[in-house]
Amino acid sequence: MWFSKSREEILKEFNVDYYIGLNKNEVSKRAEKYGENKLKGKPKKSVFILFLSQLQDMLIYVLLGATAITIAIGEYVDAIIILSVVILNALIGVFQEFKAEKAIEALQKMTTPKALVRRDGEIKEINSEELVPGDIIILDAGRYVPADIRLLESANLQIEESALTGESVPTDKNAKDIYSDPKTPLGDMSNMAFMSTLATYGRGEGIVVATGMETEIGKIAKILDEDEEEMTPLQKRLEELGKVLGYIAIGICALIFIIALFQKRDLFEMFLTAISLAVAAIPEGLAAIVAIVLALGVTKMSKINAIVKKLPAVETLGCVNIICSDKTGTLTQNKMTVVKTYTLNNFNEIPHEKPSRMLDNDTLELIRSFVLCSDATYENGEGT
Repeated sequence: MWFSKSREEILKEFNVDYYIGLNKNEVSKRAEKYGENKLKGKPKKSVFILFLSQLQDMLIYVLLGATAITIAIGEYVDAIIILSVVILNALIGVFQEFKAEKAIEALQKMTTPKALVRRDGEIKEINSEELVPGDIIILDAGRYVPADIRLLESANLQIEESALTGESVPTDKNAKDIYSDPKTPLGDMSNMAFMSTLATYGRGEGIVVATGMETEIGKIAKILDEDEEEMTPLQKRLEELGKVLGYIAIGICALIFIIALFQKRDLFEMFLTAISLAVAAIPEGLAAIVAIVLALGVTKMSKINAIVKKLPAVETLGCVNIICSDKTGTLTQNKMTVVKTYTLNNFNEIPHEKPSRMLDNDTLELIRSFVLCSDATYENGEGT
């Protein structure tokens, strides 16, 4: 309960000098002990496991059963055709999931925040993944909080914690506050800053008390990973269809046998006939057609920058009528934007498409003044 301890107690517990920070050797030891400061999802599946996961479908089981039967009765051409359909369906699914995972990994690398840290008496900017418990962190406006931090100094610091608490209004922070109640809600801990939240105003310094999956946002991620995946409407319907086809195939076999017994025909010959009719009743091309149609939907969505990880999710999106979502951070950015300026007794509109080419000289001079009076920077296409 870091929020209940004083500055001196915390520095002593982490064995760090506030004005010097950790040294290189200590950072290496703690990095080995605590690991990287990043959220971990479920273990990454190999291509082979991805391939096998595509076969976990009732319709696929029916097709594999049909393949085994056609091989048993010597219909090798039919067996090859059915097996090719199953493999094609699986390969399409593997390709899509693999492609989506790579795209998500690329996005995560692009969005890895930087952190200002004091080490060996010097302030350095490093990737947030390199942070360890005990690091002294500097926060300023526009910078994401890279780990769970107990604030040691603060000056008018405000942090927007909607990613964690859902509250869109920035929270005032005060490093001097101490809370004795162990049940203090996260949103009320004014002496703490949590991973994935955003400093919107002021400055602050603090010590890293938790990294990676031990952070509050990491605990939430862990709970989400434990949730079992539900079947999509399409998967449910295909599973039902697979069961129906299986029952039909069994019914045909039973009916043919009963007829053969009454007519006293050759049982083995009638068995082959029954199997042939059962296989003919199964639409071998259905799985491939469904996979191809879904893949086309995924391709179309990728053109508007929507990443779909699993093929059946496309059909699920098509079934959605209403989405209930907190608009902050999804539909809106919770940021104020300049739309007009007032200079020399004139109001000037601010166009947000190619503004630098369309602004008048008075407004440009005003913006230059703002830039000179600000410590904001412009990196990787984003203002901070």
